[in-house]
Amino acid sequence: MSTSISTPCTFTSVSAVKKTALTVLSAALLPALTALPAHAATADDEPGAQQPKPPAVMSTVGGAPLGRPGTQVELGPRAPVLPKELSGRSWIVADAESGDVLASHNAHWRLPPASTMKMLFADTVLPRLSKSQVYKVKDTDLAGIGEGSSLVGLKEDHTYSVHDMWLGVFLRSGNDAVHVLAEMNGGWDKTVVDMQKHADELQALDTTVVSPDGYDAKGQVSSAYDLTLIARSGMQKKDFREYCSTATATFPGEKKKGKKRESFQIQNTNRLLTGAWGVEPYKGLAGVKNGNTTHAGATFTGVAQRGDKVLLVTVMNPSAREGNAVYKEAARLLDWGFEASGKVTPVGELVPPRSATTDPGTGVAKGKGAKGGGVGTGDTAAGDGQTQLASTGDGSSGVGTAVAITGGALVVLAAAALLVNRRWPLPALSRRRPRR
Repeated sequence: MSTSISTPCTFTSVSAVKKTALTVLSAALLPALTALPAHAATADDEPGAQQPKPPAVMSTVGGAPLGRPGTQVELGPRAPVLPKELSGRSWIVADAESGDVLASHNAHWRLPPASTMKMLFADTVLPRLSKSQVYKVKDTDLAGIGEGSSLVGLKEDHTYSVHDMWLGVFLRSGNDAVHVLAEMNGGWDKTVVDMQKHADELQALDTTVVSPDGYDAKGQVSSAYDLTLIARSGMQKKDFREYCSTATATFPGEKKKGKKRESFQIQNTNRLLTGAWGVEPYKGLAGVKNGNTTHAGATFTGVAQRGDKVLLVTVMNPSAREGNAVYKEAARLLDWGFEASGKVTPVGELVPPRSATTDPGTGVAKGKGAKGGGVGTGDTAAGDGQTQLASTGDGSSGVGTAVAITGGALVVLAAAALLVNRRWPLPALSRRRPRR
């Protein structure tokens, strides 16, 4: 673990819960800052193309129903039906605090995660480095960054605080920032090992780490279930919550000879948070991470609060051709989850970390699903409540004007403050609430 160096951070951040209308408007007028890596056309994108099928048998961590292919949901008498416009190869909706999985679709399908892998990188490395520590970037730190990677713009021979670099990771999905932070953690290979150990501790057993920045690499996979577990763990950490909810920030630029160091604005690539590129900002959203590569397609994990209810959602590789499909499908699932909460029988659970699988008061082992057993006190099968979803796309473009984006984003940020600033006591992960 690196020691703290008492040097002020060079990064000036604007929290998503504190930014003003002017800042949101200026961010909305800078779409170039929010562009995601393009999803190159593949055979799967062609009309009528044969879509890959999930494995017939998948992991049963969290409960037997989660290991079945297809959609798993058990609707009660007053429960809303699932949205029809869902095309993700894998998705999940879960209660962030109780751990109940409200519905899922191929939850344990092992797929390329793209930059959502950065959640595991941050959850692993963030606690090891003081955010006030500063570091001078070497040219070797930036070697090996994949072609076409998203970058925040770190320069060799320039000094940045750890705080600077984490905002570069979360806002711009900067692979350059990941490479430098990994070097500070002891190197790229060590960081891969550390992340894999942490994934195993979280019982994210579908996850194989090859490249900490999420760049397409042979054998690198995760699942909607695992990414949701990882996000839930990350949200226990105050700095993680603050970074993933930050909408815009001023980043230190390149120091030019004879001139004061320039700076530039960066904006979060999470379009459900910022309302950029025609995506309507989601009320109550407070992170977490998006990703997009040619091999992985679009991926997204989000967390949102409505009243006293906090939900996590992950969507991986939607096939719908509508613009911003991953965000729109995530928003539809969140809407459904908030309405369905308390009206569905959970089909599984988000298991606690291995170190929290024993109740301190009773010594009773928890998280039976980790061994392929039941969910809580008993198995919950999808049965007749299983719903098969159609892949559709309505071509809607969402909110497109700067004024609409600004007004919507302010509502989102005010609601998100409740989640960003709340306490997320870690012991809650080791307590399993009574099943309904």
